[in-house]
Amino acid sequence: MDSDLIMVAFGYHGSAFHGSQVQPVVETVQGNLIKALKSLKWWSEGCLKISSRTDAGVSARMNLATIKLPNEIAGKIDPILVKNAINHNTPEEIVVWGGFRVPPDTRSRFAISRTYFYHCGVIPSWPKEVDIIEFKEMCSVVIGRHDFTNLCRNDPDRSPIRTIDSCEPWVDPNGRIIGFSVKAESFLWNQIRRIAAAFDSILSGKILLKDLQKALDEPQFRVDFGRAPSDGLILWTIEHESIKSFSNLPEFIEIIPKDINESKRADERLNSLSKLEISTLLEREWLNL
Repeated sequence: MDSDLIMVAFGYHGSAFHGSQVQPVVETVQGNLIKALKSLKWWSEGCLKISSRTDAGVSARMNLATIKLPNEIAGKIDPILVKNAINHNTPEEIVVWGGFRVPPDTRSRFAISRTYFYHCGVIPSWPKEVDIIEFKEMCSVVIGRHDFTNLCRNDPDRSPIRTIDSCEPWVDPNGRIIGFSVKAESFLWNQIRRIAAAFDSILSGKILLKDLQKALDEPQFRVDFGRAPSDGLILWTIEHESIKSFSNLPEFIEIIPKDINESKRADERLNSLSKLEISTLLEREWLNL
């Protein structure tokens, strides 16, 4: 019998890893999954294919990977047992929460869409009060098909043209805009972090909305709006034709108080609390999933 193909859904705290892709010496998500498969004696070269690559510091509620199991156990092991076995052999910062048997020709990277959330509270200059109408207008500028040369880390092997399906404010229970969600089939390197930096620059008065529009409309004129911190970015969900949808919205856990003193020290605490909100949100999601 040919090797069985299992798809696993997994998440991780980005702060614990130097990105998702395997690298020599440093801790990565893929590196730890490979260690787990080797410990289980399930490893063979090329058996693990991860759907989405994430940078150092970026977290994931849901990433996907296909695992081609050895012939001797193909078709004989339940996907849930695969999930549990990998969990027992990975650090607690990685959570494998779903296992699914998929057709042998399934490609993990061929997703219908990917949705990210960015928590702007990790940006030191992010304002405590943001006008919802202004923010929605900012979001609307990046929706659609654009050349994102000015809003990504350029890769000569990849086209800078991408289509953003949606970009919406992320609002906490107090009505405070804490960030945004963005959905597309695929993204470019640093694309969302550079969008976040551009939004912050508009709100802080460094640039105007028309400057962001021009950066998209006239990519031949190079501009740099900066790059927001990686630890505010969460790969939230991946829609894939081989498994059911897990695209529910975040069930927010309120940690940051309504009334906050104006001071540099308070801003530093807000930054720390924003990171805590992200990690708490992820842990709760994984428990529910």
